[in-house]
Amino acid sequence: MNKSVLITGGTRGIGEAISRKFAKKGYDIIINYVNSSEKAQNLKQELEKEYNIKVLPIQADISNEIEIKNMVDMAIKEFGKIDVLVNNAGIVIDREFEDKTVEDWKKTLDINLIAPFVLIKLVGKEMMKQKSGSIINISSTNGLNTYYPTSVDYDASKSGLISLTYDSAVQFAPYVRVNCVASGWVNTEMNKELPEDFVKEETERILVKRFAEPEEIAKVVVFLASEDASFVNSTVIKVDGGWY
Repeated sequence: MNKSVLITGGTRGIGEAISRKFAKKGYDIIINYVNSSEKAQNLKQELEKEYNIKVLPIQADISNEIEIKNMVDMAIKEFGKIDVLVNNAGIVIDREFEDKTVEDWKKTLDINLIAPFVLIKLVGKEMMKQKSGSIINISSTNGLNTYYPTSVDYDASKSGLISLTYDSAVQFAPYVRVNCVASGWVNTEMNKELPEDFVKEETERILVKRFAEPEEIAKVVVFLASEDASFVNSTVIKVDGGWY
């Protein structure tokens, strides 16, 4: 029986790259998405054909606790277990600090922090039953050190996700490893709309002088889920090219 992985936001950007890397490793994939139904189905057909695995796309709004629970139940019904959970989905609402609203904060925290907590709580419980599992949270270097008031809510959510990583590792020890990837700038659709001057300025602050490709983040995630990382737990790995 193949191992299975649940990936939130698994149809585009970093999430799609993670889905592809796990498929290549022979995992059955549960791909969570919200709006990209056609993309999810196309990805399912492609990965199943190329890697002879099973892909279960599940449309679920992870800001809704009931939809999260239904998704987890569907995944376990289909595959019998969840071996790996990747909390990848995230949103950012760029707005001037003085224009930020409480609603902005609520939307951001719902997706970036509260949803991962609910998923870890539900999936972690199942992993404890099977006495094995790996949970990987996708945070950001913004959660470690940040200088962007326009993304204050995003930064706080990613910092909270790092704290959630540490606390969850304690909660689900010794059977479940919980780790975190703090990515820097990545070439995703979300970042293609950044002002050219800003991209140039940030690139100069990265020692390797470029943004990461989504696949480079995905490689670290797959490593953390593997037996090669069997003694890696409660750890945050920065993948930022040496941003300073």
